[in-house]
Amino acid sequence: MWKEFKEFIARGNVIDMAVGIVLGTAFKAIIDSLVADIIMPIVGLLLNNVSLADMKYVFKPAVVEAGEVVKPELALNYGNLIQMIVNFLIIALCVFLVVKSINKMRALFAKKKEESEQAEAETKSDEVLLLEEIRDLLAKKR
Repeated sequence: MWKEFKEFIARGNVIDMAVGIVLGTAFKAIIDSLVADIIMPIVGLLLNNVSLADMKYVFKPAVVEAGEVVKPELALNYGNLIQMIVNFLIIALCVFLVVKSINKMRALFAKKKEESEQAEAETKSDEVLLLEEIRDLLAKKR
């Protein structure tokens, strides 16, 4: 069983997946910062200095007596959900753009490879040229 486990871990797919997860986590941290530190303040400015994370619908306000909260408020915090949706959409857009650019690069490399293969096929070797000359000379003698 240990041997099978080592073979499983040593496969390229598992290592690629682990690298992808680590990079994805780091990428998510960058996008979270982009959303929280750059995009949401701009959205808050457009919403008259209201933070989306603070948007909520209060069913029952908190009961405060002598400066202490006796009963916490009962509220529907929909602003944080909106912020997470914006976060998801930005991550999805970034992933889409990365995948699209990778696909373009692959297509470009495939096109260049195909063109070089065609160029190689079109350029005849010295041996082929010599054989064609011999063929043509033999055809003329007949």
